[in-house]
Amino acid sequence: MSVSVEPTTVEPKQVEQGEALRPHAEDAFAGELAALAAQDDRPRPARWKLSPWAVATYLLGGTLPDGTVITPKYVGPRRLVEVAVTTLATDRALLLLGVPGTAKTGVSEHLAAAVSGDSTLLVQGTAGTPEEAIRYGWNYAQLLANGPSRDALVPSPVMRAMAEGMTARVEELTRIPADVQDTLITILSEKTLPIPELGSEVQAVRGFNLIATANDRDRGVNDLSSALRRRFNTVVLPLPESVEAEVDIVSRRVDQIGRSLDLPAAPDGIAEIRRVVTVFRELRDGVTSDGRTKLKSPSGTLSTAEAISVVTGGLALAAHFGDGVLRAADVAAGILGAVVRDPAADRVVWQEYLEAVVRERDGWKDFYRACREVSA
Repeated sequence: MSVSVEPTTVEPKQVEQGEALRPHAEDAFAGELAALAAQDDRPRPARWKLSPWAVATYLLGGTLPDGTVITPKYVGPRRLVEVAVTTLATDRALLLLGVPGTAKTGVSEHLAAAVSGDSTLLVQGTAGTPEEAIRYGWNYAQLLANGPSRDALVPSPVMRAMAEGMTARVEELTRIPADVQDTLITILSEKTLPIPELGSEVQAVRGFNLIATANDRDRGVNDLSSALRRRFNTVVLPLPESVEAEVDIVSRRVDQIGRSLDLPAAPDGIAEIRRVVTVFRELRDGVTSDGRTKLKSPSGTLSTAEAISVVTGGLALAAHFGDGVLRAADVAAGILGAVVRDPAADRVVWQEYLEAVVRERDGWKDFYRACREVSA
């Protein structure tokens, strides 16, 4: 016997349009999604809002025949996005793998928004994530009063996605305990979720799939079993290939965040963004950009996401405590906080980098002074 699962009804306090601090992708880019849907005449898999071609265009950006500009949501190899989208059009789940800051969460959210029109069917993986977060739980008041019943069952986001033919998301899969991870095996292989308490099951309808993300740095925390890994097609998202690509990513994201926080646009801020990105890349790679000087790398990841955070913080400093122009002094403290995670070892790495590289670099005197001031 199969059981149908009705969507749970949630009555949150309504948020006025434009008031959400961080709108869901399907809300923030509703206009672009609607424009793509209106002009998308290509075949769509069952219950998809857009065709695979349109989903890829939504992520990578482009100009539609009517002149509508679709902004890039991901800056990276086109082929990786095409493979990810194609995977979701099959019965195989998608695992986005990469080091911190490679936009795994963003790509996952935008894929779900474009495919299903809803990116909120989300399980956030932590060391304490229970099995119920993936399978289902119970309303214990009803369970105690009437025993196991359909009314007492509380569906998980994954169960809802199966019943409605939607895309579910599991963030930080390798942080979830191994025995809870393996709850996904039957779901992904048999496309069914047994409910032994009711003697029934939920069968996935066409359109269902699952996107999981995992951090390269978390290997050894809760490694995926070989049985579970086989259920996924893995796409590895790389760090930006060049300084220019990373500067572009940071600039775009900082602009989006700045507008949501009502921060003024910083004139000529691109110069400081480039310096932040250069520092992060050199320390991350263990060599200067010209390849002449080898460097020690700090313990932190120095990801693109952290560069975005440093620049956003600097922009806020410039807006509220400066003249509105993003300068070296505005980003120096943020860089120090990102680099020096281990007060003993990382501080030595940072001081050596300042004296051996930054101090001698043409046009970086103001940056050197600002960094020395906050490092003192």
